[in-house]
Amino acid sequence: MSKIIPFKAVRPASDKIGLVTCRNYDDYSPAELAAWLNFNPYSFLHVINPAYAHSQKISWDKRFKGVALKYKDFKSEGIFIQEEKAVFYVYEIQTKSQTFTGIIAGTSVEDYQKDVIKKHEDTLQYRVELFKDYLHQTQFNTEPVLITYPDSVEINTWLLLKKQSEPIYAFTTTTKEKHTLWKIDTQSDIDWLQEYFENIPNLYIADGHHRSASAEMLYEQDKKLGNPNLEYFMSFLIAESNVKIYEFNRIIRDLNGHSKANFLTLLEEYFIVKPKEQELWKPENKFEFGMYLDGNFYALFYKHPLQEKAENSILNTLDAQILYNTVLHPILGIEDLRNDERIEYIPGKQSITTIKQVIDEGDFEVGFMLYPSDISEIKTLADHNLIMPPKSTYIEPKFRSGLIVYEI
Repeated sequence: MSKIIPFKAVRPASDKIGLVTCRNYDDYSPAELAAWLNFNPYSFLHVINPAYAHSQKISWDKRFKGVALKYKDFKSEGIFIQEEKAVFYVYEIQTKSQTFTGIIAGTSVEDYQKDVIKKHEDTLQYRVELFKDYLHQTQFNTEPVLITYPDSVEINTWLLLKKQSEPIYAFTTTTKEKHTLWKIDTQSDIDWLQEYFENIPNLYIADGHHRSASAEMLYEQDKKLGNPNLEYFMSFLIAESNVKIYEFNRIIRDLNGHSKANFLTLLEEYFIVKPKEQELWKPENKFEFGMYLDGNFYALFYKHPLQEKAENSILNTLDAQILYNTVLHPILGIEDLRNDERIEYIPGKQSITTIKQVIDEGDFEVGFMLYPSDISEIKTLADHNLIMPPKSTYIEPKFRSGLIVYEI
């Protein structure tokens, strides 16, 4: 049984929506960030990065207080408005290649604690605590947790019907994405949607494990205050088949003291190694890996997929885990995938020419391309309380910051 609620959201004034919302802060280069902050006074970047010229010189506490003050300024200036009643939203994102449609709602911290909302990624304690402190100081969140639900003819039909009505927003971004938002405020729709989700036994976090963990930590810290908004966190609910899962590819700074010839020989214990020379080769199936080394591409075909399946080790059938177990750890000496400075990650959404370029520049020596996981692997791991290796998946859609605000 999954509990969802409507909430009294804060959102941009309709005439400023295209100016206010922004991508995730970390997606901007320093030059882009400076340009947006200098030339767009309505950008939500001003809220999440106040006093940006001196942001590296102030403490987290002062920075969070600055965020809270700037957010209040945006509200007082009429850049943001608040809904008069609690509502749901239907949100659609059209990219060049895909359309994503989902429901913005509040999801239950209690469901998260009871594993009704299931997880598949580990979290870093310092990041959870830092974002908890951010929520405590700012008293708002605009980054929903991406949560999947089982595909449903009833929900799809309902969504199609709602999308025939007049949206409250329809705007296009500089990245050529079209964003459309519909408000769901009739009691009959709200009741129907809540009742439908009450019959779904489990929901699955696709993206946002740190945000959900921070919401739980804040609830446990401040629940004595009796604030009902702490009992929920904002989520973007989307059908399992509607998420797009990319891999994270790996680039490594050195061969851990091995010569190229010795390294290729060591790989042959686990893989059939086929040189592809200048062909931009990437995996087409599970248990296949691409590699770029010394100006050439290679195809690596794992020799023991049937053995992994026969042993029924769910985690060890993941390509990211196989690469770690056979190459990254025993040969290249990388133990901590999160913190080792010798490894970095490139989202599979980027062309493999990016990997070639980075390695050719000389700071990295070898790169590995993986085949993306699918939603069934993620769900199976979550159902067995297993955790994916760090940076196993890069998942879309990505939500616009400043589009919808959940106040705490």
